[in-house]
Amino acid sequence: MLLIKRLGFICFISGFLFYPPVSQSQNVDISLLKSINPQNPKSVFFKTTTNSYMIVAGTVSLGSLAYALIEKNKGLQYKSYELIMGVGINIVATAGMKAIFNRPRPAETYPNEIFILTVSNGHSFPSGHTSVAFATATSLALTHGKWYVIVPAYLWAGCVGYSRMYLGMHYPSDVLGGALVGAGSSFLSHWLSKKLFEKKSAGTPPSNAF
Repeated sequence: MLLIKRLGFICFISGFLFYPPVSQSQNVDISLLKSINPQNPKSVFFKTTTNSYMIVAGTVSLGSLAYALIEKNKGLQYKSYELIMGVGINIVATAGMKAIFNRPRPAETYPNEIFILTVSNGHSFPSGHTSVAFATATSLALTHGKWYVIVPAYLWAGCVGYSRMYLGMHYPSDVLGGALVGAGSSFLSHWLSKKLFEKKSAGTPPSNAF
């Protein structure tokens, strides 16, 4: 019940971000984006960071699973399944929300004020890159819980989110919504994993990975 309430709250906040009660909120959204998005967004760092979202998510989850299977480490296997499930739930949830909200990208609405390097035909809310990054970071935080895993994971996820605004692809509310959806997906995966793997993992030695 507590998990359902948390997920409901996340959905409410995400919707609130997209449908603000007053037009001033949208003005703040675009004003903040314009302060982040330069006229020539060609930073190699942010272009590389924005393209890393699926590479990192795939490497961490599938690489972890491959290592666990090779080492026959059941504890790490269950953690890897949780990571993969969290990213999977997030991708489905994000795609669904994009279809429901159908929000145009900033450069479509403000073609003379927002500057981009590449054109994307996808919807804007929520940010898919950001949601995958935060789903990965949150799953790592929940499964491993070490500061030297959590801090780099969230720094990377935060950079992915910022890069989406720097490149003019998303509003700040898209990025924040993506972060909430990603984190919520991982919490749901964590809850489901406990139900699925709790009995199986009983008596399994703790994983030494990470």
